Amino acid sequence: MGDGIGRYRGTESRLAQWLRRRPKRTAADDGNDREKLLLAVAAAGLPLAPAAYPVGYSCSCERIGCPTPARHPVSFAWQTQSTTDRGQIERWARNEPEANFITATGMVHDVLDVPLAAGRAALERLLAEGVEVGPVAESPAAGPGGGRMLFFTATRGTPEDEDEWWPCELDCHPETMDEHPGLRWHCRGSYVLVPPARLPGDEDAHPAVAWIRGPEHPLPDPLNLLETLQDACARHAAERGADGDGGHPAHEIAWPLTR
Repeated sequence: MGDGIGRYRGTESRLAQWLRRRPKRTAADDGNDREKLLLAVAAAGLPLAPAAYPVGYSCSCERIGCPTPARHPVSFAWQTQSTTDRGQIERWARNEPEANFITATGMVHDVLDVPLAAGRAALERLLAEGVEVGPVAESPAAGPGGGRMLFFTATRGTPEDEDEWWPCELDCHPETMDEHPGLRWHCRGSYVLVPPARLPGDEDAHPAVAWIRGPEHPLPDPLNLLETLQDACARHAAERGADGDGGHPAHEIAWPLTR
């Protein structure tokens, strides 16, 4: 037994020595990783544009009461500014090392945006059933509600019935909210943050918006995911119960909202 303990202590000591010799990450390392992730998004054909970033618990835009701190583009021309050009993205990433980035939806891709708990349940079911799932990102809560999960899909442009889906930049509740509790379809005129992105209060500087499945996965048809996501959202809303106002389910607010 004594020999075993001695060997264990020797192994532990060598492990500790190895850990001490490991090179520490630097700001340059983090910057290189950020740039690689952004270029991978652009290489997948998803257009990018710079976004605001957190300054403590506030937003870099310095707008008092910013409704979506660190979650909105820095330019009102973000739709025309969005690009997949490698050189431009490298310049943005290097000249604006703190900036988050958004991707404009409705041109190449859409995003189905659901409550985090519902998204995790739906993702597990979709993978178990062998459904082709594309890139998936996870974001913490903008407030109470538990966060969001973003399913990236091929775009369908603008749905024939434009009243059926709510572009997430609109600061309102559509009449169809109760039919699709918690589900948002980012299509023409909307955008989402892409990893890596930091949000207010993210003091450890680790990305708060991160990939669960990276942009190397092909974009699926959104209709292949829609029914499962709707079911998961309905179950999630039922589990959360009523909000006490007429018995309607409590809804989590997706972002972005109108600036």
